[in-house]
Amino acid sequence: MCRFKLPDNSIPKEAAYQIINDELMLDGNPRLNLASFVTTWMEPECDKLMMAAINKNYVDMDEYPVTTELQNRCVNIIAHLFNAPLEDSEAAVGVGTVGSSEAIMLAGLAFKRKWQNKRKAEGKPYDKPNIVTGANVQVCWEKFARYFEVELKEVKLRDGYYVMDPEKAVEMVDENTICVAAILGSTLNGEFEDVKLLNDLLVEKNKQTGWDTPIHVDAASGGFIAPFLYPELEWDFRLPLVKSINVSGHKYGLVYAGIGWVVWRSKEDLPEELIFHINYLGADQPTFTLNFSKGSSQVIAQYYQLIRLGFEGYRNVMENCQENAMVLKEGLEKTGRFNIISKDNGVPLVAFSLKDNSCHDEFEVAEMLRRFGWIVPAYTMPPDAQHVTVLRVVVREDFSRTLAERLVIDITKVLHELDMLPAKLSAKISVKEKTQNGTILKKSVMETQREITDAWKKFVMAKKTNGVC
Repeated sequence: MCRFKLPDNSIPKEAAYQIINDELMLDGNPRLNLASFVTTWMEPECDKLMMAAINKNYVDMDEYPVTTELQNRCVNIIAHLFNAPLEDSEAAVGVGTVGSSEAIMLAGLAFKRKWQNKRKAEGKPYDKPNIVTGANVQVCWEKFARYFEVELKEVKLRDGYYVMDPEKAVEMVDENTICVAAILGSTLNGEFEDVKLLNDLLVEKNKQTGWDTPIHVDAASGGFIAPFLYPELEWDFRLPLVKSINVSGHKYGLVYAGIGWVVWRSKEDLPEELIFHINYLGADQPTFTLNFSKGSSQVIAQYYQLIRLGFEGYRNVMENCQENAMVLKEGLEKTGRFNIISKDNGVPLVAFSLKDNSCHDEFEVAEMLRRFGWIVPAYTMPPDAQHVTVLRVVVREDFSRTLAERLVIDITKVLHELDMLPAKLSAKISVKEKTQNGTILKKSVMETQREITDAWKKFVMAKKTNGVC
């Protein structure tokens, strides 16, 4: 069967189903994918609602007015959750997106256009906009900068400090800065950046310079965590310079992949010329998105979660995730083999690195954990902390205490097995060994590979029992 060309003939539906189903069996188990922040479980009642709406195109607002109303309710609920300064009858300004990447693009475009309009009115150049972020930002910020021709000025990281330093960020701000982006929940270690300090420092700089540089908060991971676990933390619209916030509904908003949100402080923060009005679907419809058609299921699922869980339910889920993260952290600490990189306060995840990776590194640990079904990512930190390698486990709603304890057991097994193996050596580097008389000999690449192969053979043979492998 040709896999890359359209077949000449049809096949029975049962055969098509079986072919695809058989291949999909080789995918990993989503619930054991500890690399992802994205929700992998929802209640059956919500699944039914999503399947019932799978054939609805959200953009047909005139045909599906109730779905449009549900999106508007979600926007307003989230805006109030983020303390937007709204009057009792005032509608929030925001939109649903396919994820935080699109939300960030829209927010960035709003900042760029508003900055350009001001510069034009002042008769100043408007061709060199920049944005200040930490080097720990998600790749979507780099995409925004490249796609929409905005210079990305990154605050470098350093040992022990893996988020943006607010003081250094404000130092990098100039008259061409369209905004400073703060991260509420770093992808690397889950840590919340100090948005309050950034706001205070930027207020002072704006007073001194006459600029009005604003802040965008990328709360993709932390936006549905901070209001429930850290309600006193000031990071949202309570801070005057925060003009827009994005959040991923498909992360800790507890919806399957495909939904994000961006909300603005007020109508003045979203330039009107960025909003398009169409009428060829039956009525005048305002739209501010990068794509057009998209499914309605995720919007409906988000509204289900918001009214199903309420404040109490979300708080219970987040507290449970945090408790399970602590169970995992304590289990890893008891092994005595890891340094914990993540903080207790922040996104419920555990980022950790080997205390001694001279013989075996974090990438080997991640690779061997796949034998047990676990998908745990290993990665290097961004500049200037790229010499630090980290493993990260994201604790989601469906990651139970039992699974946390099981993961620690399996990690301990992996460490024991690695201790029995020779150090992993690159085929590009020869191994140096001292002889008794002090001279240095170099083993060939072939000799090194043979040693490693022999060691693996002995290890595998030792695992065989009763002639069955």
